[in-house]
Amino acid sequence: MIFRQLFDAASSTYTYLLGDTSSGEALLIDPVFEQAQRDLSLLRELGLQLKLVVDTHAHADHITAAWLLKQKTGCLIASAAVINAEHLDIPLRHGQAFGVAGVSLEARATPGHTGGCMSYVLADQSMVFTGDALLIRGCGRSDFQEGDAATLYHSITEQLFSLPDACEVYPAHDYNGRTQSSIGEERQYNARVGGSANEADFVGYMQAMNLPHPKKIDEAVPANLRSGRPENGKLPPEPDWADDLRVTYAGVPEVGSEWLLQHAAQVTLLDVRQAGEVIPGELPEVLKQALQIPLDQLRQRVCEVPNGQPVVTLCRSGRRSAMAVAILREQGMEQVASLRGGLLPLGHG
Repeated sequence: MIFRQLFDAASSTYTYLLGDTSSGEALLIDPVFEQAQRDLSLLRELGLQLKLVVDTHAHADHITAAWLLKQKTGCLIASAAVINAEHLDIPLRHGQAFGVAGVSLEARATPGHTGGCMSYVLADQSMVFTGDALLIRGCGRSDFQEGDAATLYHSITEQLFSLPDACEVYPAHDYNGRTQSSIGEERQYNARVGGSANEADFVGYMQAMNLPHPKKIDEAVPANLRSGRPENGKLPPEPDWADDLRVTYAGVPEVGSEWLLQHAAQVTLLDVRQAGEVIPGELPEVLKQALQIPLDQLRQRVCEVPNGQPVVTLCRSGRRSAMAVAILREQGMEQVASLRGGLLPLGHG
């Protein structure tokens, strides 16, 4: 199984990718709207096809990418049936098995943080994705969205702490840089529900927290009840200056050599190789007008790069040209891309 833990720094949200190398199918748990391009790029680079998106609950701190990813890939959307979210394809109930080819999970109802929280247990019980029900050395709050501390206590102790000690815990959030725990660790050391804590201890702790209202709740919850569909029902705008434009998992926009050969006259070409690397007459005729600024001089000479049309950066392998893109974007240039694979696919470099 292919497994990746992805992080959104703005909301401290973890998204999880689970895929199968044999079938080429994958699912995402708790994707974030603003990170959809990152997730799609990673799926493409791993050779996986997104078949399913599943949320652990209707989040209050970010907007799900479920609807957006469905528009992009045709994947199905799953979440707790009790949420009754729009655009839902698979309404999940307690004990229900679901997944994609080669990856099977069991849905366990774990309400208490909200009324519709679910945790997802890998079929062999080696991993559990707990959403906000169980965090690393903590748990989600229980003072909004039909939350209830006593209910959360029973969800954790009966549905999650009943899993094997070695079962790895992957929550929807962490605010201290921690990435995973285990059921055994949390059963013993969780500051709210672990060790000798009983229901009264837990409820008393939760009721005394006095947390501020989540900043994004009024926007996020209604949006998540629509599975993340914007109110206007429109997809977010995308760069339209190059139909071959792709963004890598590293965040680098790229165009292919075939596209560039056909559209070289409509862009500014920027060759960031050192002068000694450039051989006169080596480039295809349409690329010979490339502006030559070595990468180590680009920050000082960026004013020489025209900003009236898109810029495509060139180098031998695509590594330095990717850095050049980052430098140009630092200067406020938005219509920039690196040549995918550099000049090597063209037989040059």
